Amino acid sequence: MRRDSRLSGILHVLLHMAEEPGPVTSEVLAAAMQTNPVVVRRIMAGLREAGFVRSERGHGGGWTIARDLHEITLRDIYVALGSPALLAIGNRTESPGCLVEQAVNAALDTGFREAEALLLEQFGRVTLAALSADFHARLAARGGTLTLEQAHGI
Repeated sequence: MRRDSRLSGILHVLLHMAEEPGPVTSEVLAAAMQTNPVVVRRIMAGLREAGFVRSERGHGGGWTIARDLHEITLRDIYVALGSPALLAIGNRTESPGCLVEQAVNAALDTGFREAEALLLEQFGRVTLAALSADFHARLAARGGTLTLEQAHGI
């Protein structure tokens, strides 16, 4: 099963955006994510609707973060992405009348629900500001500065 890395990818570009003094174009963000600018625009449009980013058209335009990083949690971004599946495993459903399958699925459902609730709770405790602080600590330990272009060879 293919993993959905949109949350990780968009958190990555949001942190880069926070480091930039002005708007960042979809093309630059797409290069950083190694994807198509249309994909970036589609994802960012959902974040714009949720009030996390804004866009400016025309020369000098692009995407900027619309709220303080302390106000945005990983859970907020996860929800803005449409709450994609958190777990890559699931129940077998080939024989819904089988009592063994029903027993197994009931036990797994409880574990899945508890794991998802725990993960979402953790996502709600982590802000973009905390991720930014971690990035800055790592950068300081390396003893350098870093731009979006340097980080991704754009």
